[in-house]
Amino acid sequence: MSDTITPPQKTGTRAGNYFISNYPPFSFWSEENTAVVEEAYAAPHSGEVPALGLYHHIPFCRKRCHFCYFRVYTDKNADQIKHYLDSTVRELEMMARKPLIAGRKPHFIYFGGGTPSYLSASQLVDLTDRMKALLPWDAAEEVAFECEPGTLNPGKLTAIKDIGVTRLSLGIENFNDRILEINGRAHRTKEVWRAYERARAENFDQVNIDLIAGMLEETEENWQNNIAKTLELAPDSVTIYQMEVPYNTGIYKDMKASGSLVAPIADWETKRRWVKEAFAELEANGYTISSGYTAVKNPERTKFIYRDSLWGGADLLGLGVASFSHAKGVHYQNLTEIDDYDAAISAGRMPIKRALKTTEEERMIREFILKMKLGRVKADDFQRKFGINILERFAAPLAQIESEGLLTIEDSTILLTRDGLLCVDNLLHDFFLPHHHTDKIV
Repeated sequence: MSDTITPPQKTGTRAGNYFISNYPPFSFWSEENTAVVEEAYAAPHSGEVPALGLYHHIPFCRKRCHFCYFRVYTDKNADQIKHYLDSTVRELEMMARKPLIAGRKPHFIYFGGGTPSYLSASQLVDLTDRMKALLPWDAAEEVAFECEPGTLNPGKLTAIKDIGVTRLSLGIENFNDRILEINGRAHRTKEVWRAYERARAENFDQVNIDLIAGMLEETEENWQNNIAKTLELAPDSVTIYQMEVPYNTGIYKDMKASGSLVAPIADWETKRRWVKEAFAELEANGYTISSGYTAVKNPERTKFIYRDSLWGGADLLGLGVASFSHAKGVHYQNLTEIDDYDAAISAGRMPIKRALKTTEEERMIREFILKMKLGRVKADDFQRKFGINILERFAAPLAQIESEGLLTIEDSTILLTRDGLLCVDNLLHDFFLPHHHTDKIV
């Protein structure tokens, strides 16, 4: 297929975040509220102890994608990278001694970025050996690791497998070199095929690939080609996101410079249809849709423990600059500049940027809206855990959404239709507490 393509005629995605990853919204987290984090770690759980997860943020990339809104750096040398990794180990050493963490072992580990596979094989081995010495991984059911295809070689993939990674996720995003280039991706399609073959040769428990519907210059024809290429690879799972344009992206900066209010990408209706078409093709080829973004080949063996545990209220210890954590009902984020983060660690302080202590009601709502993304929510689970009948608590918004044909309720279970699942992030605002309402997407 030629890399010469024509953008879709239908365009119109306004800038802003649509994806809901937590509740209450981040805008309600406060820099004046960081003392609650120390309080949360000062004593162990008094009742049932939830699962513990460990997240490590690797903020380094070969290039910054034009749609990227994460904390990443493309200008750090080997010494600076080593210094940062040393700081994250010191942070883990500090946190592993806290009463809330001491004696516990992580149920899941996640390396995100940035680009974790940007690190060399020797850096990865050294880093994870030191982490395991502080907080052993022998009880972990999942170790997930994000990769950029162009950073992988046989030796590095072997090292990734040897350190214990079970779920390898390849950020492919698109199979068209022109689209990869215009969106600022560092890799090209030849690297995709090479990386995938090498990953399969290592026999990882799971290989996931990421796609993005609606990248700059995406077309109907090319999207169908993306689906065909995905089926040709036949990964264990496929994650498909719909392109958004947050305010701190390169695309938004270009929009602002040109005076445009909308990004030159497909509108939400088109992006949802593209994901719907992809899901239909995947289902026709034996996959099962497991969330608003994910299709899995074998739901009995292909799990995403990081997602399911976190959405179910697990503790999450996030390491590194700008990382997010959850401890005993307290949400917080680390300092978002690498120099500030390093200074805090060097001074022996927790590198906290902002935090929020949630109420029991907020924790119930958080778990409800996040589990809605799975397309199936059992009312009995919330009755047992929170003593709340969610069918009564959310009767009005559920009835409204049901009237729109986006969900049904069967045997006390809320079931989203396919169309409901594809716009689930926009539906979730209806369940927010009044003072947490934010703008919806269209």
